[in-house]
Amino acid sequence: MSRINVSSGSSYEPTIGFSRAVRVGDRVLVAGTAPIWPDGEVDPDVSVQARRCIEIMLAALEEAGGRPEDVVRTRMFLTDPSHADPVGKVHGEFFADIRPAATMVVVKELLDPRWLVEMELEAVIGV
Repeated sequence: MSRINVSSGSSYEPTIGFSRAVRVGDRVLVAGTAPIWPDGEVDPDVSVQARRCIEIMLAALEEAGGRPEDVVRTRMFLTDPSHADPVGKVHGEFFADIRPAATMVVVKELLDPRWLVEMELEAVIGV
């Protein structure tokens, strides 16, 4: 099977040695995605952060040949349980009709203290 690596241009990718997404066959895995804007800024609003994570992930999925309808799993990592409702609402804006398997967990902290949420997804092309 062929392998396609997708880069989002994150400064972390070459330093850490990872791809934003990897497609092998009909499967696409999108790495943990933080809510960073191209200029490095991070909006303090958790809903804006969640939307930004999903936008970055879906752009990587599209570059790998997928569509939102191909998403079969998402994972949401939150730094505060009070963020579950706003993050869940944003997730629903994108995935309410698709209904992937989803996991939401609270973690002690993320790599950058400005990040309140980080997300990842998996897709199977042509589901």
